[in-house]
Amino acid sequence: MHLLSRYLPASLRSAPASALFGIFVICLYLLVVVLAPVIAPYSETEILGAAYEPWSSTYWLGTDSLGRDMLSRIIYGARNTVGVALMATVLAFLLGGFMGLLAATVGGLVDQLLSRTVDVLLAIPSLIFALLILTIVGTSATSLILVIAVLDSTKVFRLARSVAQTVVVMDYVEAARLRGEGMWYLIRREILPNVSAPLIAEFGLRFCFVFLFISTLSFLGLGAQPPSADWGSMVRDNATLIAFGDITPLLPAGAIALLTIAINFVVDWKLHAASGLHD
Repeated sequence: MHLLSRYLPASLRSAPASALFGIFVICLYLLVVVLAPVIAPYSETEILGAAYEPWSSTYWLGTDSLGRDMLSRIIYGARNTVGVALMATVLAFLLGGFMGLLAATVGGLVDQLLSRTVDVLLAIPSLIFALLILTIVGTSATSLILVIAVLDSTKVFRLARSVAQTVVVMDYVEAARLRGEGMWYLIRREILPNVSAPLIAEFGLRFCFVFLFISTLSFLGLGAQPPSADWGSMVRDNATLIAFGDITPLLPAGAIALLTIAINFVVDWKLHAASGLHD
C-alpha cells in the first residue's frame, strides 16, 4: 500500500480504504461500460443454447430464459443501466441546479413561481408519476431519461436553492451586485464555486437513487425494453431460478448493490473532506 500510494494523485493519498475501494469499483464499472463489446464473450441478444443451462466452461454463468449467455448480458447491462442513469442524473443536475441557483439569486416572483412548481411535483409520488408518464409516452431510452431527469431535478432544485440562499447574502455577493455585475456572473463566479461541495456530494447520492429507480422500473417492465439487457429486467426474467437454489438472478442485483455501495463510500469521503473535520 505504501508503494502504491506513491503513484496515486496527491488528493487520493489521504483517502481511507473504503474510498479507495469505491473508486476502484467505479473505475472497474466504467471500463466494463466502455469495453463491453470487447469483454463480453457473446452478443447481447444472441440465442446460443437451451433455456436455463447451468454454469459451465462454455457459459460461465449459464443461460437465461431464452438461452442467451448471462455473463454477456450482465456486461452489456452495465452499459444500458449505468449509461441511462448517468445521463438522467447529469440532465437532472443541469436543470435543477440552474433553476435552484437562479431562484436563490433573483428571488422575488421568480423564486416563488419555481418553488411552488417544484412543490407540486414533489407532492406526487415519483414512482407512480413515472409509471403514468411512461405508460403514456412509451418506454424508449429517451423518454426514460427525460422523465427521470425532470422528477429528480426537483430534489436538486431544493438543495441548490437552499445552499445558494446562504451565499447570496454574503458581503462579497453584495459587493459584486454594487459593482453592477449581472446575474450570470453572480451565479458562475460568486455562488457556484461556494456551493460546489454539497452539489458534488448530492450528485453521487442522486446517481444512486436514479440507478435504483431505473432498476425498479425495469423490474416492473417499464425500463429498457427487450432484447436490450438491463439488470432490473434480468432479475425479473430469471427469478424462477431462485426456487431451484440457483443464485444467477441475484448476480445483477448484486451488481446494482455493489455500485451503490461504492458510490456511497466515495461520497462519504468527499463530504468528510469538505466538512473540514479530522479523524
